[in-house]
Amino acid sequence: MDRTTTTLSKPFARTMDFNTNDTDITSRAVAAYDSAALTATVESACQRIAPLWPLNAFVAVNPYFGLRHQDFEQASETLARVAGSPLVMPRRYYREQISTGRIARADLQQALQQYGLVTGATEVEKAIASDTSLPIGQIVLVSNVLEDLDGTPWTGFVIERISQFAAAYFDRGQASWPMPWRKESLYEAWRHYAEIDLSPGMMGLQGIRSAVAALPKRPMDTIALALQRLAIPADMVEDYLHAALLNIGGWAAWTRYLRWEKELVGGHEDSIVDLLAIRLAWELILFNARQAPELGNAWRHAVQALQQSSARSAQAPTQIDFVLQTAFELGYQKEIIAKLASRPGESATKLSPTRPSVQAAFCIDVRSEVFRRALETVAPTVQTVGFAGFFGAFMEFVPLGAAKARMHMPVLLTPSYRVHEHIHDASDEEVAKVIHDRHQRLHHANAWKTFKGSASSCFSFVESIGLLYGPKLLSDSFGWSRTVPHPETKGIPPKFRRRLVPTLAAVSHGQKITQTRQKTTQTPAVGISMADRGATGEMILKAMSMTSNFARLVLLVGHGSSTVNNPYATGLDCGACAGQTGEVSVRVIAALLNEPKVREELAQKGIHIPADTRFVGALHDTTLDEVTLFDIEGLASTHAQDLKQLRQWLTQAGQLTRMERANLLGIPDSAPEVVDALIQERSRDWSQVFPEWGLAGNAAFIAAPRSRTTGIDLSGRAFLHDYEWRKDEGFGVLELIMTAPMVVANWINMQYYASVVDNQRFGSGNKVLHNIVGGSIGVLEGNGGDLRVGLPLQSLHNGERWVHEPLRLNVFLEAPQSEIDRIIAKHELVHELVENRWLFLFQIDDEDGGIYLRNTNKQWQRVSSDY
Repeated sequence: MDRTTTTLSKPFARTMDFNTNDTDITSRAVAAYDSAALTATVESACQRIAPLWPLNAFVAVNPYFGLRHQDFEQASETLARVAGSPLVMPRRYYREQISTGRIARADLQQALQQYGLVTGATEVEKAIASDTSLPIGQIVLVSNVLEDLDGTPWTGFVIERISQFAAAYFDRGQASWPMPWRKESLYEAWRHYAEIDLSPGMMGLQGIRSAVAALPKRPMDTIALALQRLAIPADMVEDYLHAALLNIGGWAAWTRYLRWEKELVGGHEDSIVDLLAIRLAWELILFNARQAPELGNAWRHAVQALQQSSARSAQAPTQIDFVLQTAFELGYQKEIIAKLASRPGESATKLSPTRPSVQAAFCIDVRSEVFRRALETVAPTVQTVGFAGFFGAFMEFVPLGAAKARMHMPVLLTPSYRVHEHIHDASDEEVAKVIHDRHQRLHHANAWKTFKGSASSCFSFVESIGLLYGPKLLSDSFGWSRTVPHPETKGIPPKFRRRLVPTLAAVSHGQKITQTRQKTTQTPAVGISMADRGATGEMILKAMSMTSNFARLVLLVGHGSSTVNNPYATGLDCGACAGQTGEVSVRVIAALLNEPKVREELAQKGIHIPADTRFVGALHDTTLDEVTLFDIEGLASTHAQDLKQLRQWLTQAGQLTRMERANLLGIPDSAPEVVDALIQERSRDWSQVFPEWGLAGNAAFIAAPRSRTTGIDLSGRAFLHDYEWRKDEGFGVLELIMTAPMVVANWINMQYYASVVDNQRFGSGNKVLHNIVGGSIGVLEGNGGDLRVGLPLQSLHNGERWVHEPLRLNVFLEAPQSEIDRIIAKHELVHELVENRWLFLFQIDDEDGGIYLRNTNKQWQRVSSDY
C-alpha cells in the first residue's frame, strides 16, 4: 500500500481540470457532433451488445447476435479489431484436431479450395506448427494507455467501481439495504454514488467530487464531450463506443436485456446508454486527472495506430484460420450427411399404418435424442415425436402466491395468455389461506436469513446455534438431502404440493401481478378461454404432424434438471420455456386436449381423436433420465395396464440412456445399478461441477419425419423436430419452425460456441468461484470484476479436453427449396442467419433422396458424404 501511495500521489495530486468552463466545453463538444447522427451511432453501438437473461430464467443467447447483419468472417474481424476477440479457436486447437484425425487432410484441402487458396494441406500444417497468428490490434481505452504508462491496473479498477455500483443499483432483493437513488436513472444515480465513493482516493485520484459534479447532466452530452476531448476520429466512433461497452460487457449485456424486454412490447429503455456514458465519464476523469504530456502523446499514438490497423485489409493468416475452422466443420457435416442419406423419408403414417402402443412427444432438446432412441429400442411399437418444449402454449405462468409472471415460451415471442397455478379440489378460501401462509413463511425465512448474514449476529450466531446445523450439513455433504428447499414449492405444506396444478380457467386468486413489462394494447388474457382452446389445440397438433392414428396414451414430455448449489441450474432447463422446466406447458396442453368440447371442435376441423385417447403431461429429468407423469389419477380405471407398461418402458429407456451418458460423465464401466446410484448421487452433490453436460456437443437441427432419423445414433448432438411438409397447408408450420425453434437452436449453439472460443469475454469462467449478484441477475467470478456472461468452463471442458466442439449449427429441413427460400426472403432475422453464415442450411429432398446445401451464391448445391 505504501508503494502504491508513493507512486501515485505525485501524478494525481491535482484536481481534475474541468474548472469553471465545463458548460462551454460541453456546448462545443455537442456542437462538434450532429445530435441526430451521434444518437444513431450510439444506438448502433448499443445494438451490437447481446442481452443477458437473469439466473432464475437463464436463456441461452447468441453473444454475437448484435453482429448478425455482418457475415461470420466480417464479424470476426470486427470483434478482433474492437476487442481482440476473433471467432475462431487458437491454432494449437486445430493442430490437435489434425493430429487426432478429427480434421482430415481431404477436408483441409477442400476448405482451401473453397477459399481459393493454392496452398496445399501439407503447407498449412507446416504454417501452423507454432502459434503464429497475425497479431491483433484492438481498440484501447484511456485506462489501458494509462496503466501501460505507470503499471497500475486502471482498467480493472474502473470495471470494479462500475460493477459494484451496478450491482447495488439493479439489485433484485439480495441486498439488505437498497441503494437510495434507484428511482433515478442509472446515470443520475451514478453521479450521486461517485461523489461519495472514496475508493478513487485510495488509488491516488484526488478531486473526484468536483470532477463528477462538472460532468454534463445528460448522458448523451457526456458521450459527446468524451469523444471531443479524446479526439476520436469520426470513422472510429462506433467501434470505440462498442469497445467501451465490451470493457464492461457483462453489465452492458444486462442493460441490453432490460431494453430487450421493453422493445418486445414496443417500449424503450436507456440504461445501456447511461452505462456507456458512465464508462466514458471514467475515460474523461482519467484523461483529465493527469496533466502530463506523456499521457496525451501516448493516447494520440494509440489512436493513430488503430486508424492504421483498421485500414489494413485481412491478410492470408486470417484466411488460414477460417480454413481450419471450415475443415473442422466439414468433418462433422460429412458424418451427419452420410447418416441422413442412408434413411428413406417416409411419412409416419406410411411407416406405421397400425395404431402405436404409445405416442411420446419430446422437446427437441439434444438430450431428448438419446432418450427417444432408447425408448424406441426397448419399445419398437412406441412412436416418438419431436416438438419445441413449450408445446405451442404462448403463455406466461404465475406460481401460487407469486407476485410476478414467468415466461414459459421462447423469449423472441410475446405471450397471449397468463395461466395461474391452482390447488386441485380446493375452495377459494382454502387457496387464499395457503397463499397467505406461504407469504408469511417466506417472509420469516427471509428475515431469518438476513439476521444470519448480518454483522451483529455473525459470532454469536455461530457460537450459540451453529452446532444445530451439523446434521443438516452432514446430510447435504453426503447427498442425502437437498441443500435448500426447492424454490417452486418453498413455503407450501407437503399436503398441498401434490395438488398444485396449472389451470386453464380465468382465475387469479386475487393476486396482483407486478408488470415486468411495459403495458401494451395486448395484455395477456387470464386463462385460455373456451373460444380459443379449439384453435390452440388444432395449431399444436398440426405443428406436430399429429392429426390421425392416435394412440391410447399420448405423452407430452417437457424437460428439466435436478442439481443443487448451481447458479446456472435454469440453464439446464428448457430454452424453449425461457429457462423454466417444461412441466407447466405439458400439463396445460394435455388438459386442453383432453377436454370434450375441444375434441368436438377438432372433429369439426377433421382431426378425430378416439374416445379412449388420453393426453398425459410428463417431465424428463435430464440429470437423472427419469420421467415423471402428471395428472394421471383419473386413468387408473381405464388405462391401468397401459400405464404399467409405459412406466416399465420409461424405466428401461432411462437406464439405457444413463448407461450411454456414463462414459461422458466420467463414470467407469459398471453395472447398471451402480451407474444409477452414482448419477443419483451427482444430482444431490453440492460440490459436483459436472452434474450433467447439458447441451454440450450440439451441432445440428433436423426438421423432418422421424423416419428420416429412426435408428440413427446422433450422439445427443441434434435438435430433432418432427415435420411433414405434405401435411403443412400454406407452409405455416415450416415458417414457425424457421423463425422460432431454429433461431432458438442457433442461440444455444452460438452461446456454447462463444463460451469455448472466448470464455474470458463470452463465458463465465470457473464455476467454483462464482458468487451470485443481485439475487438473480448473474454471477461474479470471485468477489469482484465484471458481471460474467455465457457458460462456465465446467459446462464445456472436463479438465482434460473440450467436451463441446465449437461448430456452427447445421440445419436440415425436409421441405421444398422454393418454400425455404420464400421464408428466408420474408424474415430479416432468418435471412441474416442464413446468408451471413451464422448457420449452415441444408435441404433434404424426399423425392430424389438428395441433400442440398444453400451456398454463398444463394443456390442449392447437391452434397454427399464426400462432397
